[in-house]
Amino acid sequence: MMKKTILAAAGLALAVPAFAADSTPYAMGGITREFAPKVREADRSGKLFRIGGHCQSACTMFLAVRNVCIEPSARLLFHAGKVERGTRDMMNSYNSKLRAYLTANRIMESPAFHTISGSDMISRFGYRRCP
Repeated sequence: MMKKTILAAAGLALAVPAFAADSTPYAMGGITREFAPKVREADRSGKLFRIGGHCQSACTMFLAVRNVCIEPSARLLFHAGKVERGTRDMMNSYNSKLRAYLTANRIMESPAFHTISGSDMISRFGYRRCP
């Protein structure tokens, strides 16, 4: 009986996706060139990277992780960087649908935050929903 319990627990552990990390420690954003190595590290891990809760500014660069997922309740905040390179680094992190939207609406030209919900990121821009 104990063997079956251990095997069942191991099976459940394997069924739950392994998260490399999540966006929580990076929620308030920061300097894009300091975020870039963290994004590359999360991407290289191949593990699922969860964006949930509040994620603003450079935090949104984690959208570039190939195995990223977004919680529908997340709130992502976009704005122009303090310097042109920062804006470019952020824009290069987004898929083409999101880039087109941000460009068409001139969102990345202003320091004002523009919020997009996790559900919109999933339904309108094609990002994956977290399991």
